[in-house]
Amino acid sequence: MRCSSGRAARPGSSVYGMTKSGLDAFAESLRQELLGEGVRVSVVVPGTVDIEQETRLGDAALRSAGGTEGLRPEDVADAISYIVTRERRVAVNEMLVRAG
Repeated sequence: MRCSSGRAARPGSSVYGMTKSGLDAFAESLRQELLGEGVRVSVVVPGTVDIEQETRLGDAALRSAGGTEGLRPEDVADAISYIVTRERRVAVNEMLVRAG
């Protein structure tokens, strides 16, 4: 699982962006390597989760983001549940989950 803020390049976040791109490449390589074994590899990319909003973003960032309610941990768990309960013939390679 990786955070959706790793999708956009921003000043001061080069190492963070690099690690997230590396995770995507690792997951895709692993998916291809394990395809014949029947193993599915998925990447879940969650937006801001409620428990992170105050500690990671701070009040000013929340106000500039419109103060929208973030995802709840159970929203991310629901996305993961969706992925792992698909029939074996279906693979979800990546899922982006954001607050609506």
